[in-house]
Formats: sequence, structure tokens, C-alpha cells
Amino acid sequence: MEFEYKYHGSTAVDSSARATNMSFSPDTRREPTYFRGELRQSLEFREAISALNAVVVSDLRYKPKDKTVYKAWLAQQEQLNWQNVAIQRSRNAAQVKDLQGELDRLRATSHTRMATFYSARQKYFDYLYKKDRDAWFVLDPVITVHPDEVFFECFSQDESTYGRLGASYEVFDNIGEFACGTTNIDYSADLYNEFQKIRRYKKTLFQVDPSGFEVQTTAEDTFKELKIDLPDSWVRGFLQVSSAMTLPTVSFDLHPMDVHNLCFVLRRNKEKSGPRSMRYILKPGQPVQVVFEPWNRVVTFPRSPYLGDKEHEIRVWGRRRLFILERLIQSARKFTVHLLGSGLPSFYIADLGHMNFTLGLSGWTANDWSQAGNFDLMAPRAEVDEFTKRRVFDGLKKHWFAAPDALARSLELDRSAVLAALGIYTQAGRAIYDLNKQVYRVRELSRDPLPIGKLRFANDREQAADRLVSDKTVQLRPADEVAGGLRLRGKVKDGARSYEPELVIDRDQRLASATCTCNFYTQNKLYKGPCEHILALRIQHRRTNS
Repeated sequence: MEFEYKYHGSTAVDSSARATNMSFSPDTRREPTYFRGELRQSLEFREAISALNAVVVSDLRYKPKDKTVYKAWLAQQEQLNWQNVAIQRSRNAAQVKDLQGELDRLRATSHTRMATFYSARQKYFDYLYKKDRDAWFVLDPVITVHPDEVFFECFSQDESTYGRLGASYEVFDNIGEFACGTTNIDYSADLYNEFQKIRRYKKTLFQVDPSGFEVQTTAEDTFKELKIDLPDSWVRGFLQVSSAMTLPTVSFDLHPMDVHNLCFVLRRNKEKSGPRSMRYILKPGQPVQVVFEPWNRVVTFPRSPYLGDKEHEIRVWGRRRLFILERLIQSARKFTVHLLGSGLPSFYIADLGHMNFTLGLSGWTANDWSQAGNFDLMAPRAEVDEFTKRRVFDGLKKHWFAAPDALARSLELDRSAVLAALGIYTQAGRAIYDLNKQVYRVRELSRDPLPIGKLRFANDREQAADRLVSDKTVQLRPADEVAGGLRLRGKVKDGARSYEPELVIDRDQRLASATCTCNFYTQNKLYKGPCEHILALRIQHRRTNS
């Protein structure tokens, strides 16, 4: 999927003994979005933006060791070993040693002559690494200006970690004129080192430069144009994060020192075998406990009681990504943890006063957001007509952010219809759910509409579910009401076999739980999203009752 960016100049940080000027160059192809203000909380912002950088550069995918040099040495050693055997068995040992000495001298001469080539080749490889890395840095960050805050979003290189930094206007002084909207920003690798120069005693000017929208196109030499072919997985991952944040979670607060203890245990121990998970043990009214496997070390957090009404034991993987939060511990008031379930994604929100930092982790590192589960398939799926969808989006854009209940009251619409419309716009990359403030926000991920059909059906299960419903192979039994929700049961004939899916839909039309007798569910449960038979049963129920 190709994205086009056009920047007026480059993002820069100009640091001196008395002041630091941070100027981000926006994408001039998008609607004018700009902001200007002086940082009041410089130190806190420096740590938070550095943590965001840690997300951008994060890549914890398995990287096999380069054994090229070792294999060359091994081949040479094997040759020497055979030569030693020959020396021991031969009567011409002296002659062999002379030949070996001559061979060593020839190798030394060859290495001296090739040294310049080896050095140049290494420099070239280093250049390619830095060039590719910078390309990733430019791609990820988007910045959104809203009436109540400015927030950055980014994605890690391995596509398993999502970061969001929100800064309310209390973080700034002398705020100038601003225009709400979302834009891509030019964000280079060298910025990280400049961010570290921010100090409390220096005035720091933060601006998304509006001049990029006022320059005539004749000055083409002042623009930097980029055409980047992004993998579909990157865009799909962003959409899956947005959808996952709308799902029900088990939530609790952790004291900053408790997060420090989590990281401390992981720093002090290195697992050599699985399972490499953390088990959160949550009992109402009791301190949160975490069991670190495979050592089965139990850490209790007396400062952090669990205030829920049900007992839970939830396992999460990919725990070393939590090191991203270390820089925020000294500034954070608390950390709020949102867990979707065992083996499912988790979100950690750092309360930094007038700022907040959201870290979204996929189920485990190797299972990135584009593969972690089709959470858009588990979101509200009610049918909404185009007129209602447009009313909901216009109502949301009027204030740029709103809670679903408030939006439903102001538009005089049913809450389920509002949630379904918001879910559609979230899955289209045009809105995002703010876990910190529990509101939906307008956030256009790209300037041009995303090819939702292509992105949506990259997963074949929903397409297969539509086929099963169209072929009239779904038999739906009468629905049962349960705990305010609805239990659906039925039979789906797929080829020569029949399966019996069962699912529960909550009051917000979200998939709360589900089971099926098919092999996909037996192997994966809901860790990779619902199977096509569960989806087909839900589609059939929706069409029957529409």
C-alpha cells in the first residue's frame, strides 16, 4: 500500500544554552494541522517522548547470529587439523611446515591487500542499516491536535508494540493559534539525541509548523517528498489496535514502584526455557500478585489492591517489552493495566499528570498486531445505515471527541447504533478509542480513504463466514438471554462436516465469549479471533433480526 508524504523542510530541534526550539514539519498534502506553545513540563515531556522513541525503534523479533566468520574459521581450522594429521603420519613433516609457513605469508599478504575493500564493504553495510532504520522512523509517527490535547501515535518495527503519548494543554504555556486534525510528521533518527538536551531551566518551544501550508508549490526545492510502500500488515495492525481498545478488559492500577519491581525481576533473571509468561493473580480486595514463569517467583504488590468483584488469573507473554515503561516510572503517578485475557493483548497507561502514555502490547512478540487476532471481528457488528453513520461521525467531529452515551443523547439515537457506527469508523482508521479518557476521538490515519475491503478480507475467516451464510448452511436456534446479553447457538455445515458454534453477545453487541467444535477453535480458542463458524452464526442472527 503506497503512501505519499510531502514535507516543507525537515523536523528539527535547535538547542542552545538558553532555549530549545522543537519544530515538527507536517505533511503538506493533508488538511492544515498546526500547533504552537512553550513547554511548561519540559522534563516530563522529554522522558515521555523518549519512551515513545523506544517504541519506534523496538524490534524484539528473533535474530539468528551471524556465523559467517565462525564458519570461515571452522573451515580453516578443519584444514589445519587435516594438515596436522598429515604431519604426524608423514615422513616429510619439515617440508609440510615450510609449505604451511609460506601459505600463512600468502594469506597475510592477501588480507593486507583486501583490507581497504573489507573496510569499504562494512561502511556500506552500516550505511544501508542506518538508511533503512531512518525510513522506519519517518513512517510511524502521526500527530493529532484536538481541542483538549495533542497526541502522538507510533508503531514498533516488529509491529507488536503500539505507543501513544497524549499531552493536554496544561503542559504548555503561551499557546498560539492551532488547527485541529491529524497529520504525519517528519521524524528522523537524530531527533532522539536532541530530545535529551531538553532541560527545566531552558525555555522549550514546541510547534507543528504551520508555514508548511503557506509555501507556494514553485519552491519545490524546499520540499521533501516521499513515496513509501507500506506493508498491509502495518496499516492492519494500527486498525487492530484501535479495535482492541474498544473491547471489555479486566482493569486495575499499579503503583509506579510496582512497575519498577516488574522490570527489576526481569532484569535480574534470564529465562533459558519456557514458559516465558507472567501470571496476574487478581482477587477482590487483595493485593495484585504476579507469578514469573518459568521460575514461579511470586511478587506481591501491597500498594496496589485489586478493586474488581471477580477473581481472575490472566497470563501474558512478551513481557520484556515492559522495559519501555522504565523511563516513565519517576514521573508517573500510577499505571493503569487493561488485560483482554490470557494470551490476548494488554494495555498499560502511565498517568503523568497532564500527560498520559499508552503502551499497547500484542499477545506475544512474535504474534504481531496484524496477526494477533482480528479484534475488529469481535467489535460491535450491528447494521447501521449510511445516513446514521454520517450523523454519528459529523456529531463526533463537531467536538472532535465524545463519550458514546453523550453522543447518543445529543443525536437522539440508540446507544447500540452509535457504538456500531463508531466501531465502523474505528475499523476504517478514521476514529480511535481513547482508553485513558474513555472517549472516541476523530483521527484520520491517512489522507486518502483506506482500502477497507482489501484490509478487512486479508483474513479469510470472515469471507468464509459470508460464504457459509450465502450458501444457507447455517441453522440458528432460538436465542437465550443471559446476564444482560444474548446466547446464540446453532449448527453450521461446512463441506461434509457440521459444527456447533455457541457465542454470547453483550449489551454493546460485542463478542463476550464463544466456543465451537471445529479444529481452528480447538487449537486457538479466541487467541486468533473467532472461527468462520462463530462468525457465520453471528451474521445469520444479525440478518434474521434486521
